[in-house]
Amino acid sequence: MAARQGRGLGRAWAVCSPRGRGLARAGAGAGARLQPEYDAVVVGAGHNGLVAAAYLQKSGVRTAVLERRHLLGGAAVTEEIVPGFKFSRASYVLSLLRPQIYAELELQRHGLRVYARDPYSFTPVLEGSQAQHSLLLGHDMVQTQRQIAQFSAKDAQAYPQYEAFLSRLVSALDPLLDVAPLDAATWSQGPLLQRLRALRGLWPLLRAGLALGEQLPQYYQLLTAPISRILDLWFESEPLKATLATDAVIGAMASPHTPGSGYVLLHHMMGEVEGRKGAWGYVAGGMGGVSQAIACAAASHGADIFTEKPVARVLLGPPGEVQGVVLQDGTEVKSKLVLSNASAQSTFLQLVPRERLPEEFLRRVAQIDSQSPATKINVAVDRLPSFRAAPNARDGHPLPHHQCSIHLNCESTHLLHQAFQEASRGEPSARPMIELCIPSAVDPTLAPPGCHVVSLFTQYTPSALAGGRPWDELEQNTYADRVFEWVEAYAPGFTASVLGRDVLTPPALEEIFGLPGGNIFHSAMSLDQMYFARPVPSYSGYRSPVPGLYLCGSSAHPGGGVMGAAGRNAAQVALQDFQHMAQHRRRTA
Repeated sequence: MAARQGRGLGRAWAVCSPRGRGLARAGAGAGARLQPEYDAVVVGAGHNGLVAAAYLQKSGVRTAVLERRHLLGGAAVTEEIVPGFKFSRASYVLSLLRPQIYAELELQRHGLRVYARDPYSFTPVLEGSQAQHSLLLGHDMVQTQRQIAQFSAKDAQAYPQYEAFLSRLVSALDPLLDVAPLDAATWSQGPLLQRLRALRGLWPLLRAGLALGEQLPQYYQLLTAPISRILDLWFESEPLKATLATDAVIGAMASPHTPGSGYVLLHHMMGEVEGRKGAWGYVAGGMGGVSQAIACAAASHGADIFTEKPVARVLLGPPGEVQGVVLQDGTEVKSKLVLSNASAQSTFLQLVPRERLPEEFLRRVAQIDSQSPATKINVAVDRLPSFRAAPNARDGHPLPHHQCSIHLNCESTHLLHQAFQEASRGEPSARPMIELCIPSAVDPTLAPPGCHVVSLFTQYTPSALAGGRPWDELEQNTYADRVFEWVEAYAPGFTASVLGRDVLTPPALEEIFGLPGGNIFHSAMSLDQMYFARPVPSYSGYRSPVPGLYLCGSSAHPGGGVMGAAGRNAAQVALQDFQHMAQHRRRTA
């Protein structure tokens, strides 16, 4: 990505050509000036904000995107932290991006390429009677069952039925991701016609229930119970149960024994790569390629996209309606709509004057649970990691397991729970859960020849340390060294191969990417903060108490992940309101 100075008015993003190659016009042109007025302003150029801008501009709504950082993408970025090594610095794998967005925004035409992973999961065992064994899961069910049978023949037989059971629930719930939740406030009050329209929001819920049929009680249990209880019903081998449980706790301050952890697992199954449901892949060139492609789509329709343009506050008129935004340098940008890709906390507790919002609403926003367990460590290495359970080939070329999510310290759900308990007491886990990925194993453009980029997504690390200790450099390095020691135990020689590292604790994730508390989902994906209650009850439909102000990021339904659904859904709601405004103006003219 490139940026050009916009005549003293910040930096206008220079975008891809229509085929996704080279540079072409930035919005209305490279070096485009920020205009004094638009129909809509999007605060933040995370992937959801860019999706919202693309759909609005495509529908004829003149839209500007204002990003505070020097590059686009929010958490979906590619950054060269160590010279010559391109890191997906925060988000690191892709699956959840909605297929409608792929097609409607023509993201392939705008340069998006994804390397599908098969196999996709590798769990080496370090200790006990099964030490030096490993579990490799892929899309070939026969091969996967052979792998599972090393630990339990019974589990190998049960696994296809388990997959089918989850797939049915995913298929039933999937349509809920692409529509706004039922607007309870409109449903319970307002004109009869408006209330009847709101009732249409119940149909996706009813359809999901009908699709599940007589198995609805079992699926209800899956959504509400601890994932450990569900897995115990299906399987007996700990390496399999712990591997599957990682998807239920990844990014969540939760244990496999936490009630409701089953939904997070389900959330991570609601994607696809190249038409294969539940698959995950690496984006060519790093996760910034996703944001680049969406920005290209938005700009191809005429959206203006600017970096280094931090928004200080939302501009409100005397009736309390949105009139635009004010930048940190005092510049006013007028608009009829403002869509915030920032978190709910940042939007309503920082950008909007508190006296303009209902007191109860403010209290609920302040109480949103945004605890984060995650520390992301990006590592440049001079050789491919070689695991005790699966040593490297003599030629040093990547083997199938190198493309996987590699689960370390995941031999049992007890280990995961123990790590969670330590963080609950304010201490980083002594034996952290580690998801290790090596995207350069399939995309050699990310690192110099023979070298690799390694992503370590680790937990549990509390946002606030016990005793009020700060996450200073000493604490960061102590924890990172501990993580490296555990990687070394599984893959001897790893520490010696390290050329550089980038340690992102929860406070760093908040400071750099605006993730509240460092939470990768903006707020916990627990059932009390989903659907009707995301971000808070009565405001789950993207609108806010301020007319013309919408939430379009991960704080809104359906939540976190590089999905784009919140951006697309919010744009549709805002567009509907914009059209009603236009009709009202015509009637009163």
